[in-house]
Amino acid sequence: MITPYDWQEAVGHRAQFIESRIAAGIPVVAVTCDEGIVAGTFKRQSRKLFEVYDRLMYSAIGQQSDIESLRVAAVDFAHREGYQRSEQDVTIQRVVTAISQPIKDAFANFQVAPLVAKAIFMEVGETAADDKFYIIDYDGDYTIDHGAGCLAGLHEIEAELETALTELKTGNRRPKDIAQRLEKILAKTIAAHSDDGEVMSGLVFEAALLARNRVGDRRFRLLTNGDE
Repeated sequence: MITPYDWQEAVGHRAQFIESRIAAGIPVVAVTCDEGIVAGTFKRQSRKLFEVYDRLMYSAIGQQSDIESLRVAAVDFAHREGYQRSEQDVTIQRVVTAISQPIKDAFANFQVAPLVAKAIFMEVGETAADDKFYIIDYDGDYTIDHGAGCLAGLHEIEAELETALTELKTGNRRPKDIAQRLEKILAKTIAAHSDDGEVMSGLVFEAALLARNRVGDRRFRLLTNGDE
């Protein structure tokens, strides 16, 4: 017979396992500016910043297969909502609510493997004050931020990044200038928490803009591939 204590201990072990897997995850940061939302991170090979739907951007840290599963699930849900309802009905709240429940179910069900991932969803609004950042943890719980958002595998790194983003003055700076500042913040923070002097070796900076005003048929564009 499983007692409440046994269940709580099993949940604790499950959480420890996931946290140990994402602890080395390269952080993701994002901040609001006049032109929209600028997000930045470092990658080794696979892309980490993605458009989910018009006005929505996604990134995550953790196990690559789980990161991709969450991305596909979010894209599928968003497009299904847009088709069945309207584009205006595809909000960050709807997407996050739909994604968080399966994550919560997987974490609590000891018959299946949990999702080893922590995700951030971003929604650009009509004004900077309307921009939203939703952080979904590995257990399905989520928090909401305004102005900026970040992901990291360790709480102390997240706290440092949050402070740095709060102090970052974006104003009317160009998105590429903001991306360069995010790159410096990330590189400094990563280096400060590593005993390995080669920690940045092989890493490539990636940044993207989710524009407030549509350019052509899209709002999302990468800032690290030569685009302005």
